[in-house]
Amino acid sequence: MPPFPPSGEYLKAIRQSSRDLRTSMGISIPHDCVKRLLLSPAFVESFPRVSKDHGLALPLNFSSHMDELNFLSVLSLLNFGSGYRVPLHDQTGRGAWDSIRALLFSMYITSAGEGDLLSAKGLRAIDATKIAGFMGISLHVERPHDKIPGVVVGELGGPLYDLVARIASVLNETGQILESNGYHNLGNFVVEALEQSRKLQSTSGNDRALDLVLEKLVRAFPAFQDMSEVNGQSIYCFKKALFLIQAINIRFGSLSPPPFPIPPTDNIPVFSDNVLPSLLVHLGVINLSSSASLSSLFPASESEENLNALLGSAPPRTKKQGSTAKSVPQGGPVVTSSQSYSLRAAAIDACELMVETARALDIDSLGNENLAWVTKITLPSLDMWIWAVAKDREDYRALPRFVDQNTVFF
Repeated sequence: MPPFPPSGEYLKAIRQSSRDLRTSMGISIPHDCVKRLLLSPAFVESFPRVSKDHGLALPLNFSSHMDELNFLSVLSLLNFGSGYRVPLHDQTGRGAWDSIRALLFSMYITSAGEGDLLSAKGLRAIDATKIAGFMGISLHVERPHDKIPGVVVGELGGPLYDLVARIASVLNETGQILESNGYHNLGNFVVEALEQSRKLQSTSGNDRALDLVLEKLVRAFPAFQDMSEVNGQSIYCFKKALFLIQAINIRFGSLSPPPFPIPPTDNIPVFSDNVLPSLLVHLGVINLSSSASLSSLFPASESEENLNALLGSAPPRTKKQGSTAKSVPQGGPVVTSSQSYSLRAAAIDACELMVETARALDIDSLGNENLAWVTKITLPSLDMWIWAVAKDREDYRALPRFVDQNTVFF
């Protein structure tokens, strides 16, 4: 793992390391392809609606803002498991994000009768069996007995065993760190970081205040230390920590006054997982053709016919409106950690370039003043659009996303 970025330069490190790794890996972001997407029917017709679908509507009755902040903090900590999308759909009918939300809902509701499972003590003590039960996952598989014909024995295992073990490990480790440092729960730690950012926000600007909160989260908890080295180059993504800061802004930023100091996040880097880079490859923005180690991952994306269809208007829905029936998605290419970080770095840089391109569009030359809103898109709204439209369109849902099960970062 590389060293932490210099204090006060975490946001800069994300942007710079992503661009450096993207270019060194031979990944290109063609300007004409960026502009093509921004002006495509796929983008223009869906962005105003879909970019508001942040997935943070929480049907829970929280006792206080602090109670909700702690819930959001643990939810963000566990915002991973994308590599298990297929087996999760197969067993539960839900993807990774919805499965993690279901787990947190169960932990929160159960806490009313069994002690606070979302406290530091609760996180430290929870085990894989209880987690699997909350998620509706079976951790047992049956196999023939080695020596007795016709006898079947059960043992721990199955395609989701490692995911549940990773969730338990992250929760136990985080709970132990919190208890050792005198925090009742993760929300207490987060609000302390937000309070420490208050002075910086007034004296040094929003980015510096945001940087402080990000640094506090990353340095304190290994599950937020989303960074690595690829071919000797440091890469910093910090997806879950950035997501948490944005989630706080979404849930509390509109309150007057907000219950905690909340740095504005209009310029926060995107929360790069496997969805953003995979979809941007399919939509022609990220070009892997000149990258020796990545060019073979998404062969179907090279078809101009496929690209034209994906950039066009959404096809009519084949299922009845409101239907909850979903087919199990197909798995995508399995990648190494280095490939994963390279693709995620490309997505971070691609989104930066997309916003820069959008801001520079000459609407008058396009002859359509109704597109003026495109020049005002922000990085968080672009992130939300990519993430949400990947589920909103049936043809996008079917697109393969790369798979990395050996991570707790996305």
